[in-house]
Amino acid sequence: MVEVTQIVSQASLSPEDSPTLHQPYNLGALWNMSFGFLGIQFGWGLQMANGSAIFESLGATPHQLPLLWLAAPMSGLLIQPVIGYWSDRTHTPLGRRRPYFLGGALLSSIALILLPNASSLWIAAGLLWLLDASANVSMTPFRSFVADLVPTEQQTQGFIVQSLLCGLGAVLASAMPWLIAHLNNDPFSELDTAVMAGHIPLSIKLSFYLGAAVFLGTVVWTVLTTPEANDIKPSSASEDGMVKQIWDAIATMPPTMRHLAWVQCFSWLGVFCMFLYLPPAIAHHIFGAVPGTPLYAKSVEWSGICLAVDNLVCCVAALGIYSVVARLGERHTHSLSLLCGAIGLISINWIHQPEFLLLPMIGVGIAIASMHSLPYALLTKSIPPEKNCLYMGIFNCFIVLPEIVASLGLGWVMTCFGCDRISIVVLGGFSMAIAAILAQWIPHQQENLMP
Repeated sequence: MVEVTQIVSQASLSPEDSPTLHQPYNLGALWNMSFGFLGIQFGWGLQMANGSAIFESLGATPHQLPLLWLAAPMSGLLIQPVIGYWSDRTHTPLGRRRPYFLGGALLSSIALILLPNASSLWIAAGLLWLLDASANVSMTPFRSFVADLVPTEQQTQGFIVQSLLCGLGAVLASAMPWLIAHLNNDPFSELDTAVMAGHIPLSIKLSFYLGAAVFLGTVVWTVLTTPEANDIKPSSASEDGMVKQIWDAIATMPPTMRHLAWVQCFSWLGVFCMFLYLPPAIAHHIFGAVPGTPLYAKSVEWSGICLAVDNLVCCVAALGIYSVVARLGERHTHSLSLLCGAIGLISINWIHQPEFLLLPMIGVGIAIASMHSLPYALLTKSIPPEKNCLYMGIFNCFIVLPEIVASLGLGWVMTCFGCDRISIVVLGGFSMAIAAILAQWIPHQQENLMP
């Protein structure tokens, strides 16, 4: 208790006692700095693992699912550059990043509580939009928070800690409905009854309530334990308007950022193909189930276990990535990791037993661990510090742009493949393979290699 009190008391330091820019941090401090990311990923993980099932319970068809998921990328595309622009110009007693952490976490927690209680499909879609918009408000400054405070030679480690916490939050989120359901002696009885009645199971509702508490609690922990540096100056005012400055920043992106943008687009297109269609693909391709049956409910739970394994591997891989980077550098490590993910997704096409689905999730977990860390470690070396959050917000748009493509185009692609959901997952694997090839041509920079 004394230790916690001492940690929290550091957040009450006066501006004169606040940490200075780019001082070295120990592992515990890096953990506290990004702990809120665990909550953000917990909330997003619940949404990703259970969103399609919630929509189908409310009557959504396979062709409608991509359009319903359009809320996530549209909110990110609009909000992230704007939050980045404002955050770089914010000056408050809490600093320029932490106010956005708190505001976004509060709204996200409200959306997490309301979403599983939606009474209609379009109410659920609106709440998903609120959740994604609010989560983006919290998430956008977190990457810049590390870049603001951590010295350049330690930033790869800082982003890897974020990746570890992302994976941990997603593991808990993916497995939570299954764990809650299995606290009962007859774990599927309530689930079966709910699905057959077209209702959202209680295990999923309780998971979302817990997610709201975790989201807000972890963000508050970061705010209390990690003061912002007192020698970071807000970005200077300009006669140009916000839209023009954002557009100018896009037009003048550094070469490294421009190339990384293509890598991000193909990487995340592969991930979104998996997130959107892996649960129904498992239900139809592996279990041979249809919506509204107990077997379908069990297949959805199994897809949650697969995603939990994927995210558990993400945690373990994050611990090992730093050692690989020290030998190969960020570029080659990222390319190799993406190749592992591509092989994993493509191989699902030849799997017909539920247990064997856990094997390709290992490769996907390695890829996602790298995607959460190494692109940002490469990016921070090429962008001006005074516009850090603006460029981070723009860079994150290259995550949401492929999601928009997936949301608008995958329904049409589904018709071309005869509504074969597993083909979309395999298509995602080929997209990730393209990203692995492109990563080899990221412009050379000073990388963290062992002597």
